[in-house]
Amino acid sequence: MAQSVDEKIGTGVRDSPGRSDRPRLYKDVTNEEWKLSTEEFLKFPLDPSSENYIRKVPNAIFSPVLPMPLGGKTVLAVVSPSALDLLDLDPIVAESPRFVDLVSGSWVHPGSTPLAHRYGGHQFGWWVDQLGDGRAHLLGHYINRHGVWWEVQLKGSGLTPYSRRGDGRAVIRSSVREFLAAEAMHALGVRTSRCASLVVGEELVMRDQFYSGHPKLERTAVVSRLAQSWFRFGSFEILARKGEIDNLRLLVDHIITKHYPDLDPEPSDRPLVLLSAAVEQTAEMIAQWQAVGFAHGVMNTDNMSVLSVTIDYGPFGFLETYNPKFIPNSSDDEGRYSYRNQPSVGYENLRMFADALRPLLTQSQLAQIKIILKRYDSAFREAYLRLFTEKLGLQTQKEDDEKLVSSLLDIMKESNADFTMTFWELGNVSLADLAAMELPKNYWTLNRMVKNEKFSRFLNAYESRIKEEGRIDEERMKTASASNPKYVLRNWIAQQVIEDAEKRDFRALEVALRVLQNPYRTHSEAESRGWAKPSPSWASKLRVSCSS
Repeated sequence: MAQSVDEKIGTGVRDSPGRSDRPRLYKDVTNEEWKLSTEEFLKFPLDPSSENYIRKVPNAIFSPVLPMPLGGKTVLAVVSPSALDLLDLDPIVAESPRFVDLVSGSWVHPGSTPLAHRYGGHQFGWWVDQLGDGRAHLLGHYINRHGVWWEVQLKGSGLTPYSRRGDGRAVIRSSVREFLAAEAMHALGVRTSRCASLVVGEELVMRDQFYSGHPKLERTAVVSRLAQSWFRFGSFEILARKGEIDNLRLLVDHIITKHYPDLDPEPSDRPLVLLSAAVEQTAEMIAQWQAVGFAHGVMNTDNMSVLSVTIDYGPFGFLETYNPKFIPNSSDDEGRYSYRNQPSVGYENLRMFADALRPLLTQSQLAQIKIILKRYDSAFREAYLRLFTEKLGLQTQKEDDEKLVSSLLDIMKESNADFTMTFWELGNVSLADLAAMELPKNYWTLNRMVKNEKFSRFLNAYESRIKEEGRIDEERMKTASASNPKYVLRNWIAQQVIEDAEKRDFRALEVALRVLQNPYRTHSEAESRGWAKPSPSWASKLRVSCSS
């Protein structure tokens, strides 16, 4: 059987097939067998200047630049064992001072030449020219025991030529959110980057969190992030815009060679093969976002991965009360990146990516772009319907199922029902009890929804659809329970964790990681903290912006 694209490149949701004979390492990152390397990236054109000052960088894909160690005493706040395992590292490695030095930017691995990547992008629909890694350093790639390529990057690790008006740092609140979000999304089965560690320092930076003219000093942090590639749509856009066609071709060849080796297209076909893969996988990723109630918040082309994994967690948010117009980013005045707009924005970003590939295409190939892009809508609809019918406990999909899903969402909207708990409660109650309205008292969202006059019609259609599949209700509940989490990273949960972390109390951070990495089962720690209950009243005042 031919491999799917996901099987060929891996998604961050599972490892690809490959070598598994290499043991996990139980020593520190100075072990000779643990090989981190930037060799492949140094083959690209590099910044002609080795100085670290903010500037326009011509005709280059990377700038070699060292991370800047955090000031004062650094503390390793948390590590993700499952993310470390992708690098063949056991959590015991966190006890090594050298590991802390590596992930805080204080020590450079012998195989690494730290690099900052040059890219551009469309932000809120406008081309803004050069952007780049303004506070991130690529340490290199690591090929693990399964033969999967992972790129290790630090975020918050200091100034680079691309820092623009910034200081190269990230603060605790944004770093905690990114660390937990990446690991939570992985556990939810979403295509995503990963976070392996979070280090907190004593260095202070000034931040105006809501751009309100009231800046304050905040403590800094560094997150170590993993992805199979950190190249993004904007990586290609800057090269096309600047007429650097040879570099553009080099980048396309790199992505195909390293991440789609089994596709093995002719060199002239590589741009279209890459675009086709991006269309299919971006549609899948955004359908996954919709199915877990996630809104990214800043879907600029510089934040869109060329491998279609979720990157750059900034002012994101998970739906609480179901509201398609939900805008997680208080900086997004026009609601461009609202929950409901994500599918259409995904298409627009792919169109811009296609435009960046045009200089590599012949006239006959240019005509194929429209055909490839047209596949996006159907790919998204197929993925969306599959995911939402699974949430309802169905094993098959029919065209009429769109109406079933839509009717439930309409009731949720009218009832101000919680998105996550609606599906979790539906998957954990029998249809007989639901019809009789014999619901547990703590099923706080369904008890609200059954009062809606449309609910009985939905329930009749739902029961008929289950019977049509010839399955018993216990089977429906089993399928639904496996598809619907009880816990997501709500903004108010993140805020509680952040406030403790800013006091250097990381116990809540560790609890949140354990819960969010296993979100489908009930956790006593989460229940005692009320993480599956209605949001506290103060949560409505929380806002998240692009400031970090």
